[in-house]
Amino acid sequence: MATAKHTTDFLVNDQGTIFLLTPVTEAATEWADEHLPEEAMHFGDAIVVEHRFIEDIVSGFMNDGLICEAS
Repeated sequence: MATAKHTTDFLVNDQGTIFLLTPVTEAATEWADEHLPEEAMHFGDAIVVEHRFIEDIVSGFMNDGLICEAS
């Protein structure tokens, strides 16, 4: 019996002074739309996140079953 491998939902990239959080699946995009402020700053497809918030955000989406990968 074949099992589906769950793909990475978010890429998390530490840029030194900020993190870039990139949703790469539809589920991740929907989660971000529902849980992150509408006025959040974006850099391309990524959401800019200050260090003080990244841990809570990652914990939140992981608790909801989404997967992240450091890039």
